Amino acid sequence: MKPFTYERAESPAAAAAAAAKHPGARFVAGGTNLLDLMKLEIETPPHLIDVNGLALDKIEDVVGGGLRIGALVRNTDLAADERVRRGYGVLSRALVAGASGQLRNMATTAGNLLQRTRCPYFYDTNMPCNKRVPGSGCGAIDGFSRQHAVIGVSEACIATHPSDMAVALRVLDAVVETVQPDGKTRSIPIAEFHTLPGDTPHIETVLQPGELITAVTLPKPIGGTHMYHKVRDRASYAFALVSVAAIVQKDGTGRVALGGVAHKPWRVEAAEAEMPRGAKAVVAKLLAGAKPTEENKFKLKLVERALGAVLAEARA
Repeated sequence: MKPFTYERAESPAAAAAAAAKHPGARFVAGGTNLLDLMKLEIETPPHLIDVNGLALDKIEDVVGGGLRIGALVRNTDLAADERVRRGYGVLSRALVAGASGQLRNMATTAGNLLQRTRCPYFYDTNMPCNKRVPGSGCGAIDGFSRQHAVIGVSEACIATHPSDMAVALRVLDAVVETVQPDGKTRSIPIAEFHTLPGDTPHIETVLQPGELITAVTLPKPIGGTHMYHKVRDRASYAFALVSVAAIVQKDGTGRVALGGVAHKPWRVEAAEAEMPRGAKAVVAKLLAGAKPTEENKFKLKLVERALGAVLAEARA
């Protein structure tokens, strides 16, 4: 691990300002992803800003309906909250499907959104990776690509986003709240928060340098049957080959978002109009323009089957 300096922030604005003063600085809370990356010297921040003392660990009701989830709310606490389980079941299910109990006890809401890809070429510093070293190439494109993205890819990167929670937040139309180094705040719709790789796969979100996530806001519950189905190589502690977050209403209409298939949680609202017609019709629009490799083209059929299972269970 490379040497680094450390400080504890006293307020969200102070944390953001401190990050601006130290180029390359990173915020640390649970550290379940960042510390591993530092040990492997994939990330080498010169300065860490501890945000654990910022009192951003509350889940609060929003006037008019909805919830405001602090950036430091631990995954275990969020999944167990009665308001989340009652009104946002897809989120609770997605959180429980992720990682292990020990990791969920430490992992935070903001950290979950910002976790980095689990692409093996990203983690192997002997291999080219445009995420790790921009311009070095993508080892996955001509390498082992079974777990990689099938849509929204580019010639620079075919990595997937690993978060389960983010897929549920996408289907819920969550909004990410932040504070910038100058003290200004902004609200970013989750649909706009994560980016596609394009020519700059190392840029994974629209956050500006030093910008700190303070909360995630959920709109008023919309009812319906909330489902999260995760297909993976083993029953636990594994990232999704394909995951489906869905909210299905009694008339068959609803929403659907996918994980494990793209550089960001994948949702195409126009495809949701096909939900009463079944999974095949939805997937035809949801994955239109997909560019799978020979090794991961099975994901196209896997999405259809996983969504079909979700819709059948919801109807039952």
